[in-house]
Formats: sequence, structure tokens, C-alpha cells
Amino acid sequence: MLVVSSIGAALAAVLVLSEMKFMNYGRCKITINDKKEIETDGGRSLLSALGNEKIFIPSACGGRGTCGLCKLKVLEGGGKLLPTEEPLLDKKEKETNTRLSCQVKIRNDLKIFIPPELFAIREYNCICESITDLTYDMKQFRFQLVEPNNIDYIPGQYVQLLAPAYEKSDDEIYRAYSISADPADKNHIELIIRLVPNGICTTYCFNYLKTGDKIKLNGPYGQFKLADTNAHIVFIAGGSGIAPIKCMLHYLKNTASKRKATFYFGANRVKDLCCTELMREFEKDLADFRFVPAIASPEPDEKWEGQTGLVTNIVREDLKNAAECEAYLCGSPGMIDASIKVLKEMGMKEENIFYDKFA
Repeated sequence: MLVVSSIGAALAAVLVLSEMKFMNYGRCKITINDKKEIETDGGRSLLSALGNEKIFIPSACGGRGTCGLCKLKVLEGGGKLLPTEEPLLDKKEKETNTRLSCQVKIRNDLKIFIPPELFAIREYNCICESITDLTYDMKQFRFQLVEPNNIDYIPGQYVQLLAPAYEKSDDEIYRAYSISADPADKNHIELIIRLVPNGICTTYCFNYLKTGDKIKLNGPYGQFKLADTNAHIVFIAGGSGIAPIKCMLHYLKNTASKRKATFYFGANRVKDLCCTELMREFEKDLADFRFVPAIASPEPDEKWEGQTGLVTNIVREDLKNAAECEAYLCGSPGMIDASIKVLKEMGMKEENIFYDKFA
């Protein structure tokens, strides 16, 4: 076993050294929308090269090729479509040279097209103003914007937080988090972050980031937002999926909305509940809002008198007029897929179901 491991390590080292020595692509030119040209060192990803030029492309997974958000058109020089890209591109995207920029490696000059709206994305220098424990594994981080000192965004959108290199990570890395703040406060951004075991960015935020520290964000991104109708709003979320819902509720309060809204929040145990007092305040402040927390499996020593069971089951039992509602879902892919299935079975039209998956 030692011999095989040593041989494997040696071969890996040879491959790395070979790429460094023999696959030196030199300086490469990227032409953007036939209007702008930048130069970068070959060998890096297109997503990384653009970010280095302060051209920010959405990427919720930090460039691992799993979120499918960093799409743009590579018109020339991108090489063949990779197997890692295939599952995240539909037929039309493949026909129009759409690629995942995190998977396109720069080996020669490129010609690309970036949707014009992405050029409005900005980088924000911030100060960490406060860190609040919400549960044993969730915290709310409040950042004061310094330069620029204000931001406009649509409730439901997200930003990317830059975790700097630290002892558990040699490289800077971006991760996407939904904005949980009151959108009327344009000088601050709030993020609700749940700890991911061994997660590079969440470990930095939980164990290294302190109040007073400087941090960089960029954004805003995303199309998750309230539709401009008077339909009954059904929110369904779990864990840190509460973040964009909280932002939307602030917006409904600020605009004195009269829309009926029900928020079903699913948690495994009582200790996973968060923001309960704030939700009760929203019940008082909004014209027709109801908060329905559901605990899947309360511990024997947890005193719980509310709804018990999977949040999807509670929705099925409680919601009476699904066909007349709009749903806004946020949380894990499994929870969202299960919620969509239940809502469609209850008569809700698929075009009235909006979601943001936290993968």
C-alpha cells in the first residue's frame, strides 16, 4: 500500500510539473461583446480571469461546475464542450455556444458574449459590523458598505462574498448568499449563513471573521423576486432559506402591502428554528400574514406545541386554495423538489411556483 501510494503521489507531482513546464499558454486575449479586450495568463478558468478584471459572473458554487449559473457565450476559442457542462446546458444553449465559464480553460485567444446587465454588477468594500447567533449552526452577518456606500437590489437577490486565503484555504474563493436585510437600508447588507462542515467559506465566516474586519462582496445577482400580482403568497423555506423570505417580508411591510401571505418554515428540531420573534412581529405589522413553523422530529425533551411533521405535509393539510396562490420556495434542492410536487398535486400552476435552490 505504501509503494502504490508513493507511486501515485509521484505521478501526480509529475503531471503538475509537466503542465507548469510544457503547457505554458502564455498571454491570451479575450474579446468581450466585440467592444472590449483584456489580456490574461493562459491556463486559468474563464470565470477566474473575468473576476480578476472586476467582471463578475454569477457563481453560487465557487467555480466547481455544479450550480450552472456562470453561463455565457464562447463564440470562438473555447474548445469542445466538456462532460461536466453537458448536464447543466439545454439543447438551445448548446446550439448557441453557451458554456459554463468556470469550466472553460483559457488556452488561446477567446471571443465571448456577456449579457449586458452583468456589467452593472459592482464590488463592495465592507466592514463586518455585527455577527448574531441565530441557532447553533446559523449566524447573521451584518456588513456596513464603505465603497461604494449604498446598494440597490430586488428582495430575493443574492451577493457573492469573497473569503480570503487563510490557513485552511490557499486561495480566495467566492460563495453566494441571499440578502436577508431590510431593502430600505441601502447602507448595509445582511446575510444568514449556515455552517457547512469543512466548507471553505462558512468555516472562514464562523471561525475567522470578526466584527471590524474588512470584507468584499459583489452583486446583486438573481431573478428570484415577488411577482407584481395580488395573489395569495405562499412562502416555503428551511434553514438559511429563510434569508430571502425575510428580505421580502421587510419589503411587504415597507410598502404597506395588503397581500395575503403565509410562511411555512420547516425545521428538523426545535433548536433549528430561527427568527421566530421577528416573524411574530411581521404578523402584527402586515395586513394579512401568518407564520407556520413545522418541526419534523421534535426531541423528547423539547417542548413543542406547534405543527409536527414534514413541512410539505403541513402545507398539504393547511393550504386550502393552492390553485389561486403563488409560491416562493427557498432551501435545499430536496425540499424544493418535494414542495413543487405537492403544490402541483394541490392544483397550483407550475408557472406560479418560483424558487431558489441552495445547493
